Amino acid sequence: MKKNYLMAANMLLALFLNFGGQAQEWTTGIDIYSSYVWRGTKFGSGPAFQPSVEYNTGRFVMGAWGSFNASDNESPEADIYASYTIDLSETASLMLTLTDYYFPGYSWFKAESHYLEPMLSIKMGQLTLTGAYMMNNSEGDTYLEAGYQAGSVNLFAGAGDGAYTSNSKFNLCNIGIGTSKELKINDVFSIPVSGAIILNPSSEQFFITAGISF
Repeated sequence: MKKNYLMAANMLLALFLNFGGQAQEWTTGIDIYSSYVWRGTKFGSGPAFQPSVEYNTGRFVMGAWGSFNASDNESPEADIYASYTIDLSETASLMLTLTDYYFPGYSWFKAESHYLEPMLSIKMGQLTLTGAYMMNNSEGDTYLEAGYQAGSVNLFAGAGDGAYTSNSKFNLCNIGIGTSKELKINDVFSIPVSGAIILNPSSEQFFITAGISF
């Protein structure tokens, strides 16, 4: 695990230096959600505040993202990621992403506190296919998802094994529908609002979540 973590850190640094001379944009923001549901599993309780900082050159994106619950049952998370997009045609693209998941409360400087996930996403028109493999200290967890964007509505279905399902066997764990809109405040200001209804067939749990972005 330590070797994998060092290799990933070197790759992220190399990518950052390689794209440093291109047109770049730094952005920051925060999302506030009624609850944090990720791939069919709810983390913590109470509203979740999710800050982010991102560096974007167009094809290459590198950033940091976190989630912190406003309750005693907090499930803190602080991740860093890097992705690169390759255009296959006018309507198709391939995106490679590497994410380092870290959960505050453990030493950030210890390799065993980090979970690395390489992810591949293929977008073909309105259809997106995603495959991810979470590497941890024992066995890795696989997650596959198909999503279809129909206007402002996103339909998705995901399946995984390991930590994603109640019995660790590969099964459906994340089926849902999401949508978003701009909440207009006045003629010059609006707030993005999004929501989703989610069913996890493996854990037999049903969620409704909504949030705003700044």
